[in-house]
Amino acid sequence: MIKGIGVDLVSVKRIETAVQRYGDRLLSRVFTPAEVGYCLGKPHPFPHLAARWAAKEAFFKAMGIGWGQGLRWCEVEVKGDFGFPPQLILQGSTRERAEAFGVSEIWTSLSHEREFAVAAVVLVGNEKRG
Repeated sequence: MIKGIGVDLVSVKRIETAVQRYGDRLLSRVFTPAEVGYCLGKPHPFPHLAARWAAKEAFFKAMGIGWGQGLRWCEVEVKGDFGFPPQLILQGSTRERAEAFGVSEIWTSLSHEREFAVAAVVLVGNEKRG
């Protein structure tokens, strides 16, 4: 059963500007160390950061919740190896909230280019409601 669907489109320039303005403070609040290492290791890191930002936003939308409702951005990690679909890995209270909502699978798709990044998230689970 589909529990929720979320989509988000992000301006790469907006993320670049935010990272340049707030630096490590922003990176550590939004991204996991593994995500930061992966993205900053790329020749053009901002499309990769923007795609991960979009995935987190899409996840929160799929859950039907917004910012500041007890979930931490860095508890949602985008993992993926080249040639394989990305995975969202949940930790802490975010994982607990998703489990209470009945989420058993998360399907994620990412895409980015020079100006924009987009992500779609589909939550699949049982009838349980939290």
